[in-house]
Amino acid sequence: MQPGQPDMQMILQQAQKMQQQLMAAQAELTSAEVVGQAGNGLVQVTTTGAGEVRSVRIDPKVVDPDDVETLQDLIVGALQDAARRAQELQAEKMGPLAGGLGDAAGGLGLPGLGA
Repeated sequence: MQPGQPDMQMILQQAQKMQQQLMAAQAELTSAEVVGQAGNGLVQVTTTGAGEVRSVRIDPKVVDPDDVETLQDLIVGALQDAARRAQELQAEKMGPLAGGLGDAAGGLGLPGLGA
């Protein structure tokens, strides 16, 4: 082994620790909820941090049989807002872990794990 390089045992321990942290973060995302909205809250969509839709709430005053397109647009907007919020939560929870994987494995020259 060359001086200054971590030994394989240490790298494997770091990788195992990061894997455990990653699994914990994924579990947290599965149970965490975010709310996306459109039309100043007239339509709200609740999803998990992993993107699973849990509920949709539509304010009755936005339901107009003569203007279904507006309601459809509001639902799409709320879904997009929820997806964006879930993505932000994912970046918050997983970002540091993903960066750590690149640092730990990048020096090994493993494909897909380097920076």
